[in-house]
Amino acid sequence: MLEKLQHLETKFEKIAARMADPEVAGDHEKYTQLAREYSELEAIVRYYRRYKTVLDQIAESEGILRDSDDEELRELAREELTSLEGESETLEKRIQQLLVPPDPNDSKNTILEIRAGTGGDEAGIFAADLFRMYGKYCERNRWKLEIISGSATERGGFKEIIALVTGKGAYGRLKYESGVHRVQRVPETESQGRIHTSAASVAVLPEAAEVEIDIPEADIRVDTFRASGHGGQHVNTTDSAIRILHLPTGLIVSCQDEKSQLKNKAKAMKVLKARLYDIELQKQQDAISSQRRGMIRSGDRSEKIRTYNFPQGRVTDHRINLTLYRLEEVMQGDLDTLIDELQMADQAERMKESEPQ
Repeated sequence: MLEKLQHLETKFEKIAARMADPEVAGDHEKYTQLAREYSELEAIVRYYRRYKTVLDQIAESEGILRDSDDEELRELAREELTSLEGESETLEKRIQQLLVPPDPNDSKNTILEIRAGTGGDEAGIFAADLFRMYGKYCERNRWKLEIISGSATERGGFKEIIALVTGKGAYGRLKYESGVHRVQRVPETESQGRIHTSAASVAVLPEAAEVEIDIPEADIRVDTFRASGHGGQHVNTTDSAIRILHLPTGLIVSCQDEKSQLKNKAKAMKVLKARLYDIELQKQQDAISSQRRGMIRSGDRSEKIRTYNFPQGRVTDHRINLTLYRLEEVMQGDLDTLIDELQMADQAERMKESEPQ
């Protein structure tokens, strides 16, 4: 590991020197590329330099213990050595995490799909609650959330709601939310106060760029129909709603949120491309390693990942056995504690996978 870190430090110093060159500074494209590389290496090099300092201090303390006859000095060296060894271990773990290659999709926008599962009307209400929760989380991160399509229930819930989340790192944070979310609470419709269990599924897909997914016109069939509007807007005015069938896979995407056919088609194509891109990602991950099935973000959207228990005010993420008694805050979009823990567990899994067998 040290040899690799030395190489990265040398590379970092060369990049810094090039960025200071007036000729390079005048070339916007080249300077931007170097700045990106500099930013990617900065944290690794900072931790590595501190790690080197700590190793030197450990060697110095060990030398005192080995060579000195002064018992008071030796006791100070022992105390210092205990502290330094703890810091060294912490730094080494952090460096190993930073050396794990980032998911290239993490910086992308994302398609968020929520669907009511088992539980009747209560499942639809829970789907709407999840959508509001993610909406508040987007507000906290200053991401833009734009509804693509939705199918409402009579009781104010959603059978299905699909949205585009636009913002730096949206997919990298939200990707851990894919799976089945379960709720345990007394529904408003329950007259005898019995606790019901309902579920909704969440799918988080990275938005595919034009260069990543090319869909020939011959592979799709586009139909138009009258928009009904999940909130009553644009009802029965024009045939502005769009339904796209992808012939090779049978995937169907609809969009009726805009008044314009062109805008609805553009939104529907975003969703279709994201779904096709996600299918390709799953194929690649399965080909890379069967171990990925056991990872934090397995991609298996039939797997129960989290339970929201309202009577006890707790939320439990089953993938990492984490329980928080902060359900109200979580439902208000305070998801960072959950996502941070999932991210760390995911990094640990990826570190194990990258180790030589």
